[in-house]
Amino acid sequence: MKNIDFPLSAYDAHGRLKLPFLFWCILLLQARTWVLFVMAAASRQQGDTLLNLFYPDHDNFWLGLLPGVPAVVAFLVSGRRFQLPRFWALMRWALILAQTALLFWQPVLWLQGEPLSGTGLALVILDGFALWWLLANRRLRACFSPHED
Repeated sequence: MKNIDFPLSAYDAHGRLKLPFLFWCILLLQARTWVLFVMAAASRQQGDTLLNLFYPDHDNFWLGLLPGVPAVVAFLVSGRRFQLPRFWALMRWALILAQTALLFWQPVLWLQGEPLSGTGLALVILDGFALWWLLANRRLRACFSPHED
C-alpha cells in the first residue's frame, strides 16, 4: 500500500515519490567547488583568474572538491535510485557527512587566518540550514528509504 502522507503532486507518473526541489539546490551547494571547476574549464581564458579569485590557495581548491563528490555521485545515480535501493539509502548518509564537513570547513579556514567575510558567513548559514534539512525533512527521508511503502 502506498504512503499517503504526502500530497499527490509529490509523486511521479509511476506512483514513486519525487525528490524535492530543495534537494537539487543542496546538491549544487555541496558541489559548489565542482561547479566552479566546470565554469573555469568552460571559460578557457578566464578560468585561471576565476579559480584564483575564489581559491587563492590551490590546496584549498583540491580539498574543496572532496566534499562535493557525494553530491556529484547522488546527482548521477538519482535517475537509477530504484534500481540501486541499498546504495541510494547509503547516499543520504554520505550527503549528511559531506554537509557536516562543509559546515565546519569555513570556520577552520577562519581559524587558519582567512579573513571573516560576508560570503563565508553566508556559506556557513546555508551549510547549517542544508544539514538541518537533510536530517529533518520527512519527504527526503522517504525518498531515500530502501523500500517503498
